[in-house]
Amino acid sequence: MCGIAGIVQFCDHSPRSADIERMTDVMRHRGPDGRGQIVRGAVALGHRRLSILDLTEAGAQPMANAGLDQWITYNGEIYNHWDIRKELDVANHQYRSRSDTETILLAYDRWGGDAFVKLNGMFALGILDERRRRLILARDRFGVKPLYYYFDGKIFLFASEIKAILTHPDVKKSVCHQALDEYLTFQNILTDRTLFEGIKLLPAGTTLTLDLTQKEPRPVLSQYWDYSFPEKPLDISFEEAAEETHRLFVQAVERQLLSDVPVSSYLSGGLDSGSITAIARKKTGRMLTFTGGFDLSSASGLELGFDERKASEYLSNLLKTEHYEMVLHAGDMEHVMPELIWHLEDLRVGQCYPNYYIARLASKFGKVCLSGAGGDELFGGYPWRYYRGAESKDRESYFQNYYSFWQRLVPDSDKRKLFTPTVQASIKDQTSFGLFRDVFKNFEHSLDSPESYVDGSLYFEFKTFLNGLLLVEDKMSMAHSLETRVPFLDNDLVDFASQLPARYKLKNLFEVAMVDEDEFGKRAKQELSSGDGKIVLRKALQKVLPEEITNRVKQGFSAPDATWFRGESVDYVNELLRQPGARIHDLIEPAYINHVLDEHTSGKQNKRLLIWSLLSLEHWMKNYF
Repeated sequence: MCGIAGIVQFCDHSPRSADIERMTDVMRHRGPDGRGQIVRGAVALGHRRLSILDLTEAGAQPMANAGLDQWITYNGEIYNHWDIRKELDVANHQYRSRSDTETILLAYDRWGGDAFVKLNGMFALGILDERRRRLILARDRFGVKPLYYYFDGKIFLFASEIKAILTHPDVKKSVCHQALDEYLTFQNILTDRTLFEGIKLLPAGTTLTLDLTQKEPRPVLSQYWDYSFPEKPLDISFEEAAEETHRLFVQAVERQLLSDVPVSSYLSGGLDSGSITAIARKKTGRMLTFTGGFDLSSASGLELGFDERKASEYLSNLLKTEHYEMVLHAGDMEHVMPELIWHLEDLRVGQCYPNYYIARLASKFGKVCLSGAGGDELFGGYPWRYYRGAESKDRESYFQNYYSFWQRLVPDSDKRKLFTPTVQASIKDQTSFGLFRDVFKNFEHSLDSPESYVDGSLYFEFKTFLNGLLLVEDKMSMAHSLETRVPFLDNDLVDFASQLPARYKLKNLFEVAMVDEDEFGKRAKQELSSGDGKIVLRKALQKVLPEEITNRVKQGFSAPDATWFRGESVDYVNELLRQPGARIHDLIEPAYINHVLDEHTSGKQNKRLLIWSLLSLEHWMKNYF
């Protein structure tokens, strides 16, 4: 796990070694174990190393092939790289390392861009192919590892983090107002934009190729993989589906234990992290586990269930792990925000400061930690979301219903009150609904039945919500030189789960889809009483965990911020967002901010997600502008 960077200079002189050095040094947190760089004509590659596989110098990067005409800088882990070596069966090749980096180079030399489809793992990489005179970037299927790029016609830059690109003297910083509109609608960015004008995120499952023979080259993007939900799902019984889910899940966890350093795990006390820990513990013999909790002395309502320490302690005792936990209090957020937002840089979904603290705790004990991310998106863990679409009458009503749910922060009707005139003028031709619909442009389902609506919702959340979660998880963990692995996002497991009928994930699908909207309160009662989601996964993991865990109601990792923003943290929020001269006022009307804060503090509405995003934006402006 590492940090990568590169420069392509389309002019008469080569990239300066000082420029690539600055790019990698600003990401030293991603790779404290080593650094390297090369300049080859018009191209420079840089690398910061966090040693996980082959801890020797043989695994150092940038790495070249035997002929010194192909060079790679790479961030990630390929869990099937030994299998790929067997498939390659390179005659008379003397391997110089035990690293997956060398395996990728050989696979690329054999199969070219088709090699990336064979990789089971997480990766972001750049390969300088001097033989074919091209640079190729690639990002893993699911977008676990980030990769950003910038191109102005004269210079091309790429890096694991935006801040590395910003170190280059030719890059001028400005806010992308279109991306800001996306963020304040969805608390996410659905396109390849970032909040920095001109800096883009390479989409998951995509390659970017730059032809180095052209005088005026243009990056060429090609999607090599996408999620597939067939019109006709697998013809398989529920029991067979559960059995195969169990087999593939065990295989996935065991694959991701590949490491030359110890592997630990997050342990929330729920189904996903608990099952990962149980399987890994059985394989390794001893594991360290980590969880976080919250001081709930001032919490109320649903927030009283936010602390998972009791459940995680029960599981730790059951599985006999070496368990560590920490408690977060009101005030911990404001203390860490400047540092956290500097690391996050690309603002995305949800309150992430608890993740930052727990990653810091885990990093004190090792370099690798397993996470349960992806289980909900894969097996339908958010039924109350899918029901919004499942009640639709046709394709168009589905888009309208699901779009209305995903306006998480500011509805379209408030946009004129939200943005300053300058921002309004910049985004006038953009429609958030259009961006939402564009996510489905490669979704081949007909969208004409409850099951197809659920598959469409799962597809959307894979492409957007999960993508945002993974970006945040990467930044929060790598800030502390910690590699986070996600066993649920195993190629074989994802491919199988996406072929399963929706009714194996949501037991109340058809009943909910037929609810009469005119009957007051019926839908709300149905959603609250269903106890739904991840049905086949719960069945599959009964072999791994006790029933009280497999049947446990879903609980997210969230702080009681709604109460804290009205109580202990209210002065901090007011000082940061209401003060004259706040940087966010360059983008957002102060009157709208004051209205949001008044609505929340009075208890009329719960605006905790929007308040978090406004706080994040203010710190982002201070950090980067």
